[in-house]
Amino acid sequence: MNDYSLTTAPSTDILSSAFLLGNVGAPFVIGLAVGYFAKKMLRLALFLGGAAIVLLFVTEYYGITEMTDEKLQSAANAATGMVKQSGGFLVERLSHITSKGVSAVAGFFVGLKIG
Repeated sequence: MNDYSLTTAPSTDILSSAFLLGNVGAPFVIGLAVGYFAKKMLRLALFLGGAAIVLLFVTEYYGITEMTDEKLQSAANAATGMVKQSGGFLVERLSHITSKGVSAVAGFFVGLKIG
């Protein structure tokens, strides 16, 4: 029975556990963690944004503030643009972790799915 250690695997063996763990496994887990965190933070931001909008509606009902539909839509469009930029930034950054960047980005999208 051969007892191969992780350090003796040749660098050209792409099916070795050392290669797969370093180039596929760890970046995937990093992407998974970032995607999971991003989705949880997005849900929290949507919850707080919804609470702020409801508070604005209540204060408008009692005559404390005045909010037009155009201003509300403008704020929503600005927030959507910022979310798209930050999502693009995260995918861009994760794609630089490995030479191909596929496993980290795939982990990011899996994290978004399960988050």
